[in-house]
Amino acid sequence: MIEIKRPQDLARLRRMALGAQGLLQAQPYGRGLSGARKAIHHLGYVQIDTISVVERAHHHVIHSRVPQFKPEMTNQMLLNGDIFEYWSHAAAFLPMADFRFSLPYKQAIKSGQTHWYRERDQKLMGELLARIRSDGPLRSRDIETKAKKRAGWWDWKPAKKALEQLYMEGDLMVSSREGFQKTYDLTERVLPAHVDTQMPETADFAAHLLERQLCSHGLMSMKGLTYLRRSTDLRKAVKDLVQEKLALGELEQVKVSSGEIFVMEAGALERPVPRLNQRMLILSPFDNAVIQRDRLKALFDYDYQIECYVPEAKRKYGYFCLPLLYRGEFIGRMDCKAHRKLSHLEIKSLHLENHRFDEEQLIAAFAVAVAQFCDFQACNTVSLTQASPKPLESPLQSALKALKDEQESATDR
Repeated sequence: MIEIKRPQDLARLRRMALGAQGLLQAQPYGRGLSGARKAIHHLGYVQIDTISVVERAHHHVIHSRVPQFKPEMTNQMLLNGDIFEYWSHAAAFLPMADFRFSLPYKQAIKSGQTHWYRERDQKLMGELLARIRSDGPLRSRDIETKAKKRAGWWDWKPAKKALEQLYMEGDLMVSSREGFQKTYDLTERVLPAHVDTQMPETADFAAHLLERQLCSHGLMSMKGLTYLRRSTDLRKAVKDLVQEKLALGELEQVKVSSGEIFVMEAGALERPVPRLNQRMLILSPFDNAVIQRDRLKALFDYDYQIECYVPEAKRKYGYFCLPLLYRGEFIGRMDCKAHRKLSHLEIKSLHLENHRFDEEQLIAAFAVAVAQFCDFQACNTVSLTQASPKPLESPLQSALKALKDEQESATDR
């Protein structure tokens, strides 16, 4: 086991993890639609979330890695059959190439081994399935109405549950999306003909998980390898596979100062890692790099919690704080809201952690990051209400004022 004691070794380990996530390179997967497709394939999933104070999390994650990405490209990838929507550890967009690994969970729900809804209305599910089979795709909005029941329609709550149950059991897939309005169709009509639909054995699934996690994260704890996977058999198979590969010398362990032990491919720590640059990234709270909070704390010493689920009186940083990544470290968080009707980004609070970086360079990087983030949010102006540490508030305000002047000048031209 390798023990990480020197700061430079920990810094290298962090760079390895961030490089595997595509967060150190300017365009690790390319640009636009093709870049987005490659990013999802590499990451293994992109979590879907409903919170809309800024651009949705699933778009934000891709934007952080793919220049010229546009939110409408996710639906284009659905239509093209590049990705599909299903449950990973949460609702997610997944590479179509991984479709067969969604089958065990679907089978578990259909067989009653696990539950999505405990009570299933089989009659209503059959009616909905027959309607879609005969009349074509059904939009979720078509049943989300509280209007009185009329011929050919159903009460909205039971019908919505029945539709979701059919989707979770695998009879239906999401064929397209307009915001959070989904269109459902029969799986056999959505699934491209070339896709492998063979049910994986538990050992195959374990090998897939291990490969995916190490590829997209570089190093993982045992807990992280099966993050929020409930299958006891799958967790055991992953543990057994890791032990086997450690014994064969294909994997090795590394221990950081927190005491956490990670596994990685043998020799990975000696491989070249991407160089650091002056770019700052404003990440989503649901970004693949930060979603495993225990790993984030152990590896980056960054104690992060999304506070939208915390009572307002107990919030420390704000409703929807976005992690700030700079030169291989998480150096702060920013609570903000995009006022879309006003095309204005309001930074309610900015908190910077203790750091060793040149403040002038850091503030300049922050201003550039905010400018790019404004563009992503379709916002023309930005404001900062408060910042900490307090001495940084004035230079930060000056940097954003310069950004505002530049934006106004560009508008005038």
